Amino acid sequence: TVVNVGYRIPADYTPNLTYVCGSGERLDKQVAVHYERMYNAAAREGVYLTPCSGYRSYELQERNYNRKIAYYESLGYSNADARVLAARVIMPPGSSEHNLGYAMDIVCVDEWFEDTAEFKWLTENAADYGFIMRYPKDKQDITKVIYEPWHYRFVGKNHAEKINQLGYCLEEYVNYLKQNK
Repeated sequence: TVVNVGYRIPADYTPNLTYVCGSGERLDKQVAVHYERMYNAAAREGVYLTPCSGYRSYELQERNYNRKIAYYESLGYSNADARVLAARVIMPPGSSEHNLGYAMDIVCVDEWFEDTAEFKWLTENAADYGFIMRYPKDKQDITKVIYEPWHYRFVGKNHAEKINQLGYCLEEYVNYLKQNK
């Protein structure tokens, strides 16, 4: 399932959630099992994939998005331009994978995350647990979202391995699947 500004989930969508890794963060129950397996495998190697931001309600996503719009407006941008800029950083409500319960921001939310042991471990192993880095640096023109090396999305092991093999982002992969039915 692709969730983005073009493919939104309804405001009343409610995933079946559970807490992960003894944290206050939640994921869809089906996804949580895979996240915990990945978390535990990394921990056995001395790498800690601290869950930072999992499921977000529609209302929380709306508040975050509106705050980002207000920030850009305070810099002098028009409301229309502020909305576009905000959507590259904080997805509008219903268009965030966090609303779906299938994504986790891991450890921190800074670009320097790519210089960490956690990022290296995820790059080498996340697909084995069904996760992909959702917003790669070289795919921003396709995803319309800034590079987020900390944001991992569950797609299932087979799909994650194929996405990595092809070097695609999720949007490209879905198009690939449609063309190769």
